[in-house]
Order: sequence, then C-alpha cells, then structure tokens
Amino acid sequence: MTAPDDPSRFILDNTRLLPVPLVPEIRLHVADEAVPIWQKTEEELGEIGLPPPFWAFAWAGGQALARFLLDNRDLVAGKRVIDFASGSGLVAIAACLAGAKTVLATEIDPFCRAAIGLNAQANDVAIAIEMQDITREPVRDADLIVAGDVFYEKDTADRVTDWFARQAGAGVPVLVGDPGRSYLPKARLTHLQEYSVPVTRELEDADIKATSVWRFLSPHAKEGETGRTE
Repeated sequence: MTAPDDPSRFILDNTRLLPVPLVPEIRLHVADEAVPIWQKTEEELGEIGLPPPFWAFAWAGGQALARFLLDNRDLVAGKRVIDFASGSGLVAIAACLAGAKTVLATEIDPFCRAAIGLNAQANDVAIAIEMQDITREPVRDADLIVAGDVFYEKDTADRVTDWFARQAGAGVPVLVGDPGRSYLPKARLTHLQEYSVPVTRELEDADIKATSVWRFLSPHAKEGETGRTE
C-alpha cells in the first residue's frame, strides 16, 4: 500500500466529528457513507480492491468493547493496555478514559495511524501508536490486550487467534468485541456481555447489531471452562 501524502488532511476533509452511538462519551471523525469514502481512499492511494476503511466508522465490536471498558473501569485502571488493530482508535480511547496507565494502539494502515492521532486529540487523551503486525512477535509486555472486529477473514482470524491464545497462555487477559463474524473462535472464548449496537446498514446487515464482549481462554484452561458463561 502506497502511503498517502497527507492522510490527516484527507480524514478531516472527508469526515465529521460525531459522538459514538453506544459510547457518546467519545467522539470520532467518521464518514457519512461507506462507499464514497471507500472509493476516495482507493483514489487517494491509486489502488483498487482495498479493504474497508476501518478507520472511518465506529464498528460494532469496537463500540461494544469500548462500552464494556468504560463500564468496568476496574479491569483497566492502572493497566498497560494494547489495542490490537485499533482502526479509529475507539477502544484505545475508551481504555484511556477508563484510567489505563498507558495505551498502545497497533495498526498497519497509515490512514488508521492518522485517524487514531486525530481522534485521540479530539478526546484529549494520549495514545502511543505502533505501525506493524505484532502477531509475528512473542508475548508482549502488557497487562491487558483488547481488540474489536478482527475475525472477518479466515487467514487473519487464524493468525490472530493463535497470537491471542499465546498471550492468554502467558497470563495476559485478552478481551475482544465481535458481533458474531464468521471466524470468531467461540470455543476458545468466555462470554462476558452482550450489547445492542447501532450500526450503519451499509456495513452490516441490520441497523442494530447484537454484539458481544468475550475473553480469550488460556490454552491451559481445564475442560468445561469453554463457551458462554451465561
């Protein structure tokens, strides 16, 4: 992917700063419509067939996970948090507002890096950003790892699942937000909370999406410790 000349200016010119439906405490630079911003992104980069502009919307999994962190601040306060595949930075911002000691957002998309910076500034929080695929690395030095909407494609989901499992096996809690994407590894998760999340029908199959927050189980979990906790 060719880096755009000025992704921050592109974002400011093509989005509006609005409160997140399920998390109105947080404002994001978001696009009004999916297809036009998708096409403009491809034009800006001179490429076609790009993945959706994850930075331009408050996706269902991210909204649910952000809401969960703000409603369960004891899980976050004073912790070193990594927001994996941060997108717009929504979950990273929620972690900051919930009292995290430090927050690191990881991404590989230059537009996401710019969006995270702009959104962090809009919400008056400090987020460190790392631009690389950390799934190829060993266990990271963190107290909590969070991720929203990462199980949409099989190869990516398999790689991410293995990496999350390694973190959980090393004692690092991993929380994910997901509306039931095709490759969500439910057998390796414990269900924590479900939300009804307002979303755009352009990106989802409904206006309200039932979305859950899950915790990854350690590979060493005993038999009977898998699945939903309800």
